[in-house]
Amino acid sequence: MATIQLSGVGKRYGDHPPVVRRVDLDIGHHEFCVFLGPSGCGKSTLLRMIAGLEELSEGELRIGSRVVTDMPAAERGVAMVFQSYALFPHMTVFDNIAFGLKIAKVPKAEIERRVRDAARSLQLEALLDRHPKALSGGQRQRVAIGRAIVREPGVFLFDEPLSNLDAALRSHTRVEIARLHQRFTDASVVYVTHDQVEAMTLADRIVLLHAGADMERHGSVAQSGAPLDLYHHPKSRFVAGFIGSPRMNFIDASVDTVEDEGVRITLKGGETLLACVDGRALQRGQTVTLGVRPEHLRLSGDDQSIACATVMAERLGEHSYLHADHAAGTLVAKAPGDSPIGVGERIRVHVPPRACHLFDAEGVALPRLAMAHAPALA
Repeated sequence: MATIQLSGVGKRYGDHPPVVRRVDLDIGHHEFCVFLGPSGCGKSTLLRMIAGLEELSEGELRIGSRVVTDMPAAERGVAMVFQSYALFPHMTVFDNIAFGLKIAKVPKAEIERRVRDAARSLQLEALLDRHPKALSGGQRQRVAIGRAIVREPGVFLFDEPLSNLDAALRSHTRVEIARLHQRFTDASVVYVTHDQVEAMTLADRIVLLHAGADMERHGSVAQSGAPLDLYHHPKSRFVAGFIGSPRMNFIDASVDTVEDEGVRITLKGGETLLACVDGRALQRGQTVTLGVRPEHLRLSGDDQSIACATVMAERLGEHSYLHADHAAGTLVAKAPGDSPIGVGERIRVHVPPRACHLFDAEGVALPRLAMAHAPALA
């Protein structure tokens, strides 16, 4: 059973601040776990420690029932796909895929079977006699994935495998990776990316990592959970701002009153809004940050709306994103693709109480009220 357990894992280089700090994580059998975060948060370093390419500075690492903290990479039962493909230019596609099996002295007939099976699943059968220079970027990445598949490992490790591909190829290859995960029912996947769209579409679980001062204070893991858990229930302003595209709008506000239905806040400019959060820990006048996603805003005027002036309209066909200036800052609202609203127009934007998030001065999310106590989202 290909489970992975990290207990108190950390990594530092010399006397420098740690790049990975206090990671406790259990990755289940056949789980697709994505390490997500900004540059410098240590996600690739953490992956390389699982692979055995980096030593742990502290903590323990288990794969299955074995403690592999000090075990060589070749004995861990993992296969890694790199961002740079790492193909041998003088070898054919067949020989690149078969290379690890030949080194392991797997019988020739078994090598032939495994390579042909992998090529069939990755649509590489017609390319087995070509060299890497005759392949596109997407084809090279599939060869690198094929080289990992034929080893039949317990754990697949992917280090930003799609970052060198164009948008269309990224979308296609995401689907192929998801299909492969379903095919290999005994293997777990750990996948590193800085692209939250990749994380949201592929992951069973996202592990979102901090960087810098946040990591020093709280450890490397900002939040871990199913993609929609992080989307709907972020624990901090950092998580809320990282998950979602376009990112969540943040507006400075102050507490007006605490009510049964939530917290009434005052924005700069005097407008008041109701946010369906538990405000028992708040005091009148306390500074908070309102968070609301562009897709939850509505173009309509009522008591739960704010006045803005549009500064840009991104027209994407199916929908548009309106960038608008408010007294408390700039926000983005999602609108229908054929919306006639242009630059410089005055609009009112409805902010649904149940879509509101509030964060305290430390950036910690306040608990949201249960649905039974909250007004409707629309």
